[in-house]
Amino acid sequence: MITVTEAIQIVKQQTPTLSPELVKLEDALDRFLAEAVIADSDLPPFDRSQMDGYAVRAADTHDAPVRLLIVGESVAGAGWHYELLAGQAVRIMTGAPVPKGADSVQQVELTRELNEGATVEILRSADLGKSIVGRSSEIRAGEMVLREGERINAAMMALLASFGYAQVSVGREPRVAVLATGSELVSVDRRPGQDQIRDSNNYSIGAYAALAGAIVELMPLAGDDPGLLKRQITAAAERSDVVVTSGGVSMGVYDFTKTVLKELGGEIFFERVALRPGKPTVFARLPNGVLVFGLPGNPVSVSVTFNLFARTSLLAMQGAQEPALEQEIAILERSVKGAVDRESYLPGQIRTGEAGHLLAQPLKWGGSSDLVAFARATGLIRVPAGVATVEIGSTVRVVRLPS
Repeated sequence: MITVTEAIQIVKQQTPTLSPELVKLEDALDRFLAEAVIADSDLPPFDRSQMDGYAVRAADTHDAPVRLLIVGESVAGAGWHYELLAGQAVRIMTGAPVPKGADSVQQVELTRELNEGATVEILRSADLGKSIVGRSSEIRAGEMVLREGERINAAMMALLASFGYAQVSVGREPRVAVLATGSELVSVDRRPGQDQIRDSNNYSIGAYAALAGAIVELMPLAGDDPGLLKRQITAAAERSDVVVTSGGVSMGVYDFTKTVLKELGGEIFFERVALRPGKPTVFARLPNGVLVFGLPGNPVSVSVTFNLFARTSLLAMQGAQEPALEQEIAILERSVKGAVDRESYLPGQIRTGEAGHLLAQPLKWGGSSDLVAFARATGLIRVPAGVATVEIGSTVRVVRLPS
């Protein structure tokens, strides 16, 4: 049995990065950059006014109020491209180029035009450089704007557009086949009979995989038929990068997943992790390179193990800089119990308190099958192995669940 940290490291080591692809800028949101983004020009590309007002020479305003001759107008997209001389002013709008010779912009509220717009009275002196954003003050041409492996958010879309990235090289979206096992399962549109339950794992796994950027295919239920499971994994592996199964990975007589993977020639990297919930988790690779995650059948175990291991693999495939869930420090709002031999990842609600500290409220749940309580979880509270109880007010490590 290996630790959670060791299992995550194995997943990173054994996961290949998929070949990048070019997408249109409008399709790049939430994708992972497969190349560094380089500025092709200074930003801003010229000295730019921060407000509406008048471009002036600061020295001309020291004895304000003073009157200056208005010699032109500079607006966004149509600058005044002459040199401003002593005693002159240029009417200027926010975002417009500051004319050569001007070294300050006085805001319009501190001025008034006279003589039918021929002159302007500057009512208060303007400081040198006031309200001017200098050329290349944000970035210079040739400098790196974004790094390879960063996930593109809405703000980054503006950067890509500003530097001419009409097409963006991004990591390919992995194709994921999701397959649930267990003769007790029936499809969601059926009423369960005696001793049956509706399949829920396919839908939580599919949703988490989609949040990780994957293209998801939900496979038919495999029951407890090893022949059917073998055929379905084989079929899924022909058109997927990753196959995620749930159930059938423990030590019972109806737990066929590991047997089937071995019959298919799969290389099993680990099959038990010192984790609560989720100890019987399998990670393997088929001969054609397709990765397989065999997750436990209980719904909470599925969510925990998917986000710790399978999600890490899916993000690594897309070239993410750090594919594993980021751990943060929080203050525990209620005591929790750990396990002697396993690291625990317990469902909780993570929030920011009034003092700005991160707080972790453990959820009351009935174990790894309690999907009702887990539906309210926003994160997982980590309790190291061998720690019997973590008291209220203690600091703990937490990870946030994707949403």
